Amino acid sequence: MRDHLTVLRRTAAAGAVALAALSLTPGTAQARPADPGPGVVGGVPAQQGEFPWMVRLSMGCGGALYTQQIVLTAAHCVSGSGANTSITATAGVVDLNSSQAIKVKSTRVLQAPGYNGTGKDWALIKLAKPINLPTLKIANTTAYNNGTFTIAGWGADQEGGSQQRTLLKATVPFVDDATCQEAYGGSLTPGDEICAGYMDTGGVDTCQGDSGGPMFRKDDTGAWIEVGIVSWGEGCARPGKPGVYTEVSTFAKDIASGAASLGG
Repeated sequence: MRDHLTVLRRTAAAGAVALAALSLTPGTAQARPADPGPGVVGGVPAQQGEFPWMVRLSMGCGGALYTQQIVLTAAHCVSGSGANTSITATAGVVDLNSSQAIKVKSTRVLQAPGYNGTGKDWALIKLAKPINLPTLKIANTTAYNNGTFTIAGWGADQEGGSQQRTLLKATVPFVDDATCQEAYGGSLTPGDEICAGYMDTGGVDTCQGDSGGPMFRKDDTGAWIEVGIVSWGEGCARPGKPGVYTEVSTFAKDIASGAASLGG
């Protein structure tokens, strides 16, 4: 069991989300338990249209368009499976206050079957109508679980910071399972989770409010592919404490069948 005092989920608490609605700022990935806090730490503003499949979710998480009507996010961002019209997805903009923002309500949620707070940290949200934007394909092989990844989000830009109005982006290097396992005292779930970050220096990471957002890289054809989902970490951007992400390739078949069951 992870220590919830130090290891935090990268979701923004309701209070932080309400504040963000008034004054939004760029954010980063986050750790296990819900906690108000940081967009991408060490990030820079993304350009309009650079990552068109990025989605901001009203509960204080990120996500990516898996299809034009289904958002892939983290299991810990939702409360379970079933009908759900309480979530608003904002897409199509890097500035959440833009008049061009596309806002669509949810209709159903599918949380990863068997999710219990450790591993299997993925979920799907079906939207009331399709969003006419490009989608982000997911990895179905471990071939891309290496190299340098891009992270993006509207979460806090520093540990304990505010949610961001503008989408921030950064790059982080792969951290092998053995190194990450040692960093977290055996709390990693190998196979379910993949790590990335600057072990020696820290300084770049996702943070609170980035949960559910994608960690992605280019595939062999030069197209973006989602390799990880922002899940948790100890603080944000601390040296020796890399970000932990859901290993998407492990769950690719389950995600595909889940999306089929939602009919989106």
